[in-house]
Formats: sequence, structure tokens, C-alpha cells
Amino acid sequence: MAKVRLLFVCVENSCRSQMAEGFAGHYGGEAVDVHSAGSAPSGKVNPRAVELMRERDIDIEGQRSNGLDDLPSAGWDWVVTMGCGDACPQLPTKNRADWQVDDPFDLPIEEFRAVRDDVERRVAVLLRECGLSVDL
Repeated sequence: MAKVRLLFVCVENSCRSQMAEGFAGHYGGEAVDVHSAGSAPSGKVNPRAVELMRERDIDIEGQRSNGLDDLPSAGWDWVVTMGCGDACPQLPTKNRADWQVDDPFDLPIEEFRAVRDDVERRVAVLLRECGLSVDL
């Protein structure tokens, strides 16, 4: 069976899309080929995102902040955008979703956690829509 190809895009590719990539890789395992990118990448993964993902036993420290030009050229099964508005790309995909997820960058830690938890729930729903079994 072919892997489900997922792409998560936000502005800086430092928080939301990085966490989504981490959750999708964790819960989807070998069944997914998951990437993230930013319309204006910061060049680094936010340390607070790394710290809060560790609370879920998911290590995203080795992930990179990518631009859209850094992506593999093959088509996507899903492209999920998160808060990048007009700067979000129109990449070729079978399915598209736009998640209205607050940028947690400057939020207090508890609100950052709430965004992380929201992203986790949304990723789980997406993976289930792709036919994968996910238990939170």
C-alpha cells in the first residue's frame, strides 16, 4: 500500500506545522510520508515547540524549518495550511484543508499547550480520514 503523503504549511514553519509534522509522523508511522514548510520560513524550529512536544514523548528537535522550495516535487494526498492566509501556496494535491490555528509563538505556555493539543486532535482526525487507526 502506498504511503499517505501529507504536507503541513504555516508562515514560519517553526511551531504549528512542525508540531503537526511530529504528530503525523508519530501516529501515522510507516503509513505516512509527512513534511512541513513555511511560506516565510524562520530557519529554525521554535524551542518551546520542541519542549512541549517532548511532553508527548515526540522529539521534533531534528526537524528543519523548510521553505516551499525545499519540498520534494511529488504530489500530495493532503496539503493542510495553518494561518498563512494569502501567503499559503496552492500546491497540487488531492485534498486541501485550512485549519484556523492560532500562532502560539508569543503565547503564554498554557496557551501554547492548548494550541499543541488542538493540532494533535486535528492531526488524529486527518489520519483517520486517511483510513489510519489513531488512538490518543
